Amino acid sequence: MVKKQQKSWVYSPGKPQPATVPATLKAEVERRAQELLETVLKPKYIQPPPENPQFNYVMDIYTKWYRSYFYFIAKYRVVGPYAIAPSFESKFARLAYAGNNKFNLAYMRHTEQWADIFYDLSLDECLKSVAEDPTFSL
Repeated sequence: MVKKQQKSWVYSPGKPQPATVPATLKAEVERRAQELLETVLKPKYIQPPPENPQFNYVMDIYTKWYRSYFYFIAKYRVVGPYAIAPSFESKFARLAYAGNNKFNLAYMRHTEQWADIFYDLSLDECLKSVAEDPTFSL
């Protein structure tokens, strides 16, 4: 006869709190990301609307802070007579502050889950990856 294992309480500490982003670093990230948007990403991905659109297309790209995460977001125009909404937003890159002016860089998978692919990168390395790595293409 097999005995049932008794249940017992086990200490399980919570997740560590993410590092707080200094205000000066936040401002620098916003400034540098805006520069990247205006010089690289918008000219590359935002085109004039097609005359007879058949597919959704990128109409804007912008950034946003949420807690210790910095997101790159694309706004798409929805075309077609059965569109539920005129547009939708899709986050395509996330910088998570890891402390000591370093970031973890992630992309949004098709499963709607973030996948970290680079760890402890400087801001320059993150922005270069967002601009050049095909993982972050729209």
